[in-house]
Amino acid sequence: MELGLKYNIDLVEDVNNILAHDFWVYCNFTGSMIPEITDPIKFTSSCSIFVKEGEGRIEIDLLPCEFKGPCIVNIKQGQIIQNVQFSGEFNASFIVLSKRFCDNLFVMLKDCSSYGTATINPIVGVPEELVEKFDKFYLHIKDIFNDSQGANAYQAMVLAIASFFYECGTKCYFPVLDASHKPIGRLTEKFLSLVQQHFKKERFLEFYADKLEVSTKHLSRTLKEATGFSAVDWIDRFVILEAKVLLKSTTMSIQQISDELNFASQSFFGKYFKKHTGSSPKDFRNN
Repeated sequence: MELGLKYNIDLVEDVNNILAHDFWVYCNFTGSMIPEITDPIKFTSSCSIFVKEGEGRIEIDLLPCEFKGPCIVNIKQGQIIQNVQFSGEFNASFIVLSKRFCDNLFVMLKDCSSYGTATINPIVGVPEELVEKFDKFYLHIKDIFNDSQGANAYQAMVLAIASFFYECGTKCYFPVLDASHKPIGRLTEKFLSLVQQHFKKERFLEFYADKLEVSTKHLSRTLKEATGFSAVDWIDRFVILEAKVLLKSTTMSIQQISDELNFASQSFFGKYFKKHTGSSPKDFRNN
């Protein structure tokens, strides 16, 4: 189903036009250009952000993350961000990448050990000695993007990003290569990945426990110890987060949203939503 997402970001070009490109680049993006982001926003393309200055907090798919420049923040297609907070002077450059572009980039980087680490670490620091190179890199790919006469701009962009990742990007991920699975644990990571894939249709814990070949008791206890939320809590949180995105960022009717999330009826969806948020879907949308 085409969601028809709406956006409220002050850029030099309409966001929906940006998403029509395979890639789009912007340099020197400041905090004043971003409205206060409290409602969840789903990303329909992948985005790699180089935060040169500033710090703050962000929730990516319900997991809280802190960032402090200089650093890289990677948000994948389909991920949802919310509760974005900035402090200090914020300055960033970013690239928006389509699924087709990411797939072609994967072919170039799939044998690089750091690439797998990059996909599961949304935020990583940039060493001070590499900041100038990152600055020049984003300006370089902006030049490629702006070269309207360049018949091979797409190929040039793929090669430029792949080459820079091998040259400089890998150095950012060396410190986290050995620790990539320690913060939340492998079982927790696999469970959250499964929930992201199946929460619209599967809301019973038994489904995930069977997939992971563990007992429901063990799964719930592991999640509670690792994250502070039980496994059932996580399923509910993903469902509610998606519902909030659809209510705030699309023109879908409440009945359509209920169907999209596989509820038996709009009434059942309304009761479920109010139980977890204290507000009806209609009131949440209107507020």
